Amino acid sequence: MRRRSFLIGGAATGISLMAAPAILRAQSAPLKIGTYGGYFQDSFDAHIFPDFTAETGIEVESIGQPTGEAWLVQLQQAARAGQAPADVSMMAQVARIRGQSAGLWAELDPDAVPNRANLPEHFVHAYDDGRFYGTGAVSWYITLVTNTDIYPEPPTSWQALWDPANRDRLGLLALASNSFLLEITATTHFGGTEILADEDGVMQVLEKLSEVRDNVRLWYRDEGQFQQALESGEIPMGQYYHDVTGLAAADGQPVRSTFPEEGAVLDSGSWVVSSASDAIDRAQIFIDYMARPEIQAKLARFVGTAPTVARELTDLTDEEFNAVASDRTPILPYYDLYVERADWVNQQWSEMITG
Repeated sequence: MRRRSFLIGGAATGISLMAAPAILRAQSAPLKIGTYGGYFQDSFDAHIFPDFTAETGIEVESIGQPTGEAWLVQLQQAARAGQAPADVSMMAQVARIRGQSAGLWAELDPDAVPNRANLPEHFVHAYDDGRFYGTGAVSWYITLVTNTDIYPEPPTSWQALWDPANRDRLGLLALASNSFLLEITATTHFGGTEILADEDGVMQVLEKLSEVRDNVRLWYRDEGQFQQALESGEIPMGQYYHDVTGLAAADGQPVRSTFPEEGAVLDSGSWVVSSASDAIDRAQIFIDYMARPEIQAKLARFVGTAPTVARELTDLTDEEFNAVASDRTPILPYYDLYVERADWVNQQWSEMITG
């Protein structure tokens, strides 16, 4: 999964971080925290890490990390040598699940992360035996986007991808594991993602998705390529990131992002701690800090991510919330499919969809 180059604090709920043991506040070695590189890392460096350090006394070494599999491999190799390139990492979900299967993530103390109670169940991660190891860090939406010059009225449903009137007009993400078109198709045409639980169901969904091929002008991996084509009207419809589309619209580009009636895809990254880290206590303080509603609201304002906590826990205005999220029930990716059947899914995808 590629995600992405993205274009206040107050009193803590639960246990005050100011009451953290003095020994934690006196640690001299910085806590190494990995986030996706580029503007995303720059935003954390400017808006998140300084206030965290000011409140807790915990110095941060910011690590720019690649997303997904490349970082997972680095962490695994380093852990075998007893080293941690980062203590805390922001991991894409498929990589997180693979790391879980390998036992790579350190067990965390639930009592040390009381703000995990602010998160929905799918953002509290545990091993099969119940050991808690991570939380949702940030989330973002993939929506149905259109050029407003070509489409004066917004589409209301993902059904637009199958509409013959949109022949040769679509730009869609090229990989099964980051486009989540299987989930979109399953929800739109089969009533939900449950059909993806077995290979027969996946094949039914692939057959239906294959019907969009005549409408697709570009299967894209380069997000900038599609954004430019969307703004120019060359490719006037497709799937893209809600926050980036909103920024382009605010800059005067003729584009819009629509949350379809079936829901938009809610993708995310999660905080996990390397089993080789010797900074578990400080890592838990950071993870708890990031689950505070006011910090999630700050991320929405300054980083452009959707809050991982319920909207009503934040002080985001309607305008601020709508810039990054929606109250509609989202389509949640069926991540296990891309872990348990990765090779088979990729083969079928190549043959039936993009081949």
